[in-house]
Amino acid sequence: MRSLSPDEAALWARVTASITPLSREGPAKLRQPLVAVAPVPLPAVTPPARLPKGRVPPPREITAAPVRRATIHGNLDGHWERRLKSGNIPVDRTIDLHGHSLERAYDALDVALERAVSTGDRVLLLITGHHRPGEPPILRGKIRAAVHDWLAVSRHADRIAAVRSAHRRHGGGGSLYLILRR
Repeated sequence: MRSLSPDEAALWARVTASITPLSREGPAKLRQPLVAVAPVPLPAVTPPARLPKGRVPPPREITAAPVRRATIHGNLDGHWERRLKSGNIPVDRTIDLHGHSLERAYDALDVALERAVSTGDRVLLLITGHHRPGEPPILRGKIRAAVHDWLAVSRHADRIAAVRSAHRRHGGGGSLYLILRR
């Protein structure tokens, strides 16, 4: 073991001078004999149950059933995705929400979904108008901003398989495709 150089010794002296003890009792008081404590009895350990032979599946986590909601990412196969992306899809019903207040637009959407479900329509074109970016309060584009939430809490939410942006020939950013389940 090497000894400290004069610079290291001066530094060490400064460090030790800056230390405050945790107790003011001094080292003699800190070194008191330990008091014997009665042992605490441990609970009896039961042997593990015999494991069944063979392959045992891992325990499953119990989770609540997933709630199906209208999202931009729905459960559609590749054939549907290609048809929607190209705009080559026949629209069964068109719902135009232009000129409505928020309350009237929600009611119109609910009535149109009710009719579409009762008649067995599969593809709906929902015209909401373009989203207007900008500082709040935005006077235009309120329906477009609220429509996804409306669809998620609608009484017909379980009937909606997917919501996608419409192709340019069907209105582009101002419209949505609603794909209903059969």
